[in-house]
Amino acid sequence: MPHSHPAEPHTDHDHGPADHHHDHRPLGRLRHALTPHSHDHTEAILTAEEASAYGIRAAWFSLAGMGATAVLQIVIVALSGSMALLADTLHNLGHLATTIPLILAFRIGRRPRTRRYPYGFKRAEDLVGLLIGFVIALSAALIIWESVRAIVEPRALTNLGWVLAAAIIGAAGNEIVAQYRIRAGRRIGSAALVAEGQHARTDALTSLAVIIGVAGAWLGLPQLDAIIGLVIAAVIVLVLIRSMRTVVRRLMDGVDDGTLERVETAARSVPGVVSVDDARARWLGHRLEGEVTITVPEEAGQASIQAIADEVRAALHGALPHLDRAVVQVRLG
Repeated sequence: MPHSHPAEPHTDHDHGPADHHHDHRPLGRLRHALTPHSHDHTEAILTAEEASAYGIRAAWFSLAGMGATAVLQIVIVALSGSMALLADTLHNLGHLATTIPLILAFRIGRRPRTRRYPYGFKRAEDLVGLLIGFVIALSAALIIWESVRAIVEPRALTNLGWVLAAAIIGAAGNEIVAQYRIRAGRRIGSAALVAEGQHARTDALTSLAVIIGVAGAWLGLPQLDAIIGLVIAAVIVLVLIRSMRTVVRRLMDGVDDGTLERVETAARSVPGVVSVDDARARWLGHRLEGEVTITVPEEAGQASIQAIADEVRAALHGALPHLDRAVVQVRLG
């Protein structure tokens, strides 16, 4: 006789080996830094309300940081005419344009479920992830257009010292914002927030690339500035593709490699579980929902079945700290 048991938050953490399979070689470290890892949850927050509030604070903090950096760069772009700095500035503005919808999505996701939306509104966060990708793609296209124009019709650069200073300040500011966003996104399991952090990190790298454009101008190679703009656009597109993979996967109810294995292992570890017949999980925003069907001995009594189901529920929360709700189906066999 099946029994459904919605899970309650559990505070034990039990990270399996799958959480630590990272390449520690130099190239592997770089790939890990530039690629979103939504399964990194070593500092996961377990309460949905707390996670949403943390995400909103992180978004406001990054909005202020990116805004200050963008304002400074806009002034210097107007003074210098640097295409590489313009590329970096446009990317920053793209982040500003997408941070407000992300904040709104976090707030919408906190609304209670309704009869029309029985699973709530948490998926609004992933929809904003698509918007983030669209806006960043537009900024990359504009950067390519302006850079090609600058190659065909070279423009004289002025105030190179200011451009250099803006690049250094932009790199430092963007990296601070990137670290905060990525840490917050991984902590609460938000693919959209992690993607925003990865884009900010790209801004930090591209701000450093502007220095090359300044060096080219000093060496009498003004077109190098526009070429760096094209390189920046290519890096943006690369990171965009990798970021959107996670967002689209979640919209398609996909999970990270090893997630179901952790669910099955956790359920099997509970005494009294004969077998695990089915395991499912999906992301709703930055929260996971899971479902598992277990078989217990046919002679088990009602009290024993309830106790086993409770232990399975607790084990699932230990294995998946972002888990918000779990359903345990029990079969006798």
